[in-house]
Amino acid sequence: MADLNNIAVFVKVAQFESFTRAAHAMKMPVSTVSRKVSELEAELGVTLLQRTTRKLTLTSQGRDYFNQCSGPLNTLVDAQLILTQRQKQPEGSLKISVPMILGQDPFLKFISDFLKSYPQIKIDIFITNLFQDLIAENYDVCIRFGELKDSTLIAKKLGSQVRYIVASPEYLKGRKLPIKPEDLKQHQCVLFNGKNNESEWELLNGRKRTKIQVSGPLSSRDFQSVSTFVYRGHGIGFLPSTYCDNKIEKGELLRLLPDWTSEQFDVHAIYPTRKFLPSRLLVFLEALKSWKSPLWTML
Repeated sequence: MADLNNIAVFVKVAQFESFTRAAHAMKMPVSTVSRKVSELEAELGVTLLQRTTRKLTLTSQGRDYFNQCSGPLNTLVDAQLILTQRQKQPEGSLKISVPMILGQDPFLKFISDFLKSYPQIKIDIFITNLFQDLIAENYDVCIRFGELKDSTLIAKKLGSQVRYIVASPEYLKGRKLPIKPEDLKQHQCVLFNGKNNESEWELLNGRKRTKIQVSGPLSSRDFQSVSTFVYRGHGIGFLPSTYCDNKIEKGELLRLLPDWTSEQFDVHAIYPTRKFLPSRLLVFLEALKSWKSPLWTML
């Protein structure tokens, strides 16, 4: 197959009926334009242009070849222009995977606000705790909590999360405060994603680590409702600091076993490559970076 660049140069020369004008339009030396046309003629084994000192004309074969090539070339130029514009303008579809913890109002409001700011962008959200294969499933970006396993992906840190043990003054009234992790077994706890109203809390104190099996009357799959029930006095909660810092400061919640916390988990936005990111993904990543999520502390 003939060199596509040589074909493009020939089509431009035929349109202008001049090597000089074509060279000027393509910002090439005239000698380069002439050479590329000669190379194309040699590749095809035909004479495409009849050159004289006064005029440049297409041969009959050159005319037929020009008619066949100009249409597809224009289509390629249009396709490249569309692709370039889409790279510059935030538009098109984004396929996103997020854990179930984000399938609640704060994140959904973030998505709603983002779409209102960029009405030409469409979003397909898959909410699951399963780790998706970004490449195989053709995802643009995933949000992940905790340790990252695939080093081939690009990770943009959004923040970190740590959880505190807290309870309301209403719940603690008349009850003995826990002074060691094992004491939590004697209390009612409000559980996040507990099974059969039981859960295992893994606690960290410097190099000390322990796991405590707790139970209680309520379990939920989102921290917003867990924090509400803790605040209303239904039991002790193990909440992200972002859910309880303000209430601790106001005295509406009390932090228990202050030397013990969860392990710190980093939160990342994961995407397949850092090269040639479409503008729709770039603006989404920037918005995500700026979002004040209740689930992690920003950097």
